[in-house]
Amino acid sequence: MIINKLFDTAIVGGGVAGTSLLFTLARYTDLKNIILFEKYDEVSQLNSNPKANSQTLHVGDIESNYTYEKAKTVKRNSSMVANYIQNFNEVDKCGFRGDKMLLAVGEEEISQLKERYKEFKELYPYLELWDEDFLREFEPKLLEGRKEPILAMGAREQITTVNYKALSESFVQQALDTDKNIQMRYNEEVTKIERDEDGNYSIITDTTSFKAKSVVVNAGAYSLLFAQSMGYGKEYAILPIGGSFFFTKEKLLDSKVYTMQNPKLPFAAIHADPDVTQNWNTRFGPTAFALPKLERYHALHLKDLISALNIDKDVTHVYMNLLKDKTIRRYILKNALEEIPLMGKEIFIRDAKKLIPTLKASELTFAEGYGGMRPQIIDKVKHELLLGEAKIVEDGVIFNMTPSPGATSSLAIALNDALNLCERLGANFDRLKHKNEIEFLKSSSLQSSIIEEKKLA
Repeated sequence: MIINKLFDTAIVGGGVAGTSLLFTLARYTDLKNIILFEKYDEVSQLNSNPKANSQTLHVGDIESNYTYEKAKTVKRNSSMVANYIQNFNEVDKCGFRGDKMLLAVGEEEISQLKERYKEFKELYPYLELWDEDFLREFEPKLLEGRKEPILAMGAREQITTVNYKALSESFVQQALDTDKNIQMRYNEEVTKIERDEDGNYSIITDTTSFKAKSVVVNAGAYSLLFAQSMGYGKEYAILPIGGSFFFTKEKLLDSKVYTMQNPKLPFAAIHADPDVTQNWNTRFGPTAFALPKLERYHALHLKDLISALNIDKDVTHVYMNLLKDKTIRRYILKNALEEIPLMGKEIFIRDAKKLIPTLKASELTFAEGYGGMRPQIIDKVKHELLLGEAKIVEDGVIFNMTPSPGATSSLAIALNDALNLCERLGANFDRLKHKNEIEFLKSSSLQSSIIEEKKLA
């Protein structure tokens, strides 16, 4: 086994989280030697692949499950991705402008939406209320055959859609274009991470071994497994949640359309998205169901799954609390049935009709090969399901477990991790350059003029 040179930082995982950190370290720090390990043959083969997610830049404006305080954080974090896309000329390559809305159906939801609009208008000044007359012209399918009243809170000409795989590839190219020593190790699976007597880390792969002064693990569910193998994060377990989608046979909507979230349900309400991989055809979903896998559409390693589930009385207590609620029980059963061929779309159509009342099950096709896994983290001490970002930071090693909106927050998470690494390693971070390129939008005046032109039209 060959022991290679000592790297400043090793990154495990080549999804959008790992590649955003690679970019941030290469461009804004004076660290010289960085290595990234990806066990597949290219970046973003799992949850960052556009087939595995809804390709949404979550800004917090139309996601009704976000509180005002949560939305402020999401807005700040997502703006870094939006700014990168615009400042680095990636519009129509990685990110795409479009229209989006949060749809309220029925008087109760409409009342809630109006209150939300009043509260959130200050945070998102571009938001508009769209009544039925406007929607009948703007997205006529939403009104056809509908009996209940509707109202939407919408936004026009925002960056709504992101191909996170293309974004990852852009991050890698930007890193390689610097003068740093960047090593990309594809088809190389990390099997073990160990700390040595000098305080450095050995990163052992299936073929060789490397040494680094620091390590950041951005490997989805496997981040927790690596942490626990090193004695960290024993208080956590994973609930692997899978999601699937359905396509319509033709494009029905031009906008992203989200629906109001049921506060009792811990996962996203149904939405419709123009899909970048299918010539902008409409994709509906996601479903959400517990699936005994850590990686969708890849071989199951039973030992890893058992370790990740970490089932004991505390984990069982969380499961039982979830199942006590009738709404959650029905939701879990419904989503499981939606995975059954033929039967699935007959059940799914009931939710889809909330968006398009005239839609028929025969017009839906199961999105074969689409959907991913979300490693929802269970806190065994607090007996609760953690729906946001989970992170373990120890002496020179960081483990990120980032369910949605992890991709949206990737550059913000990378910034925090980079600052942490610089402090540990005595390195410098060029905050001014980062602010100018990532934290501020250079073309804001141009963006404003585009929005105004759209409104006038």
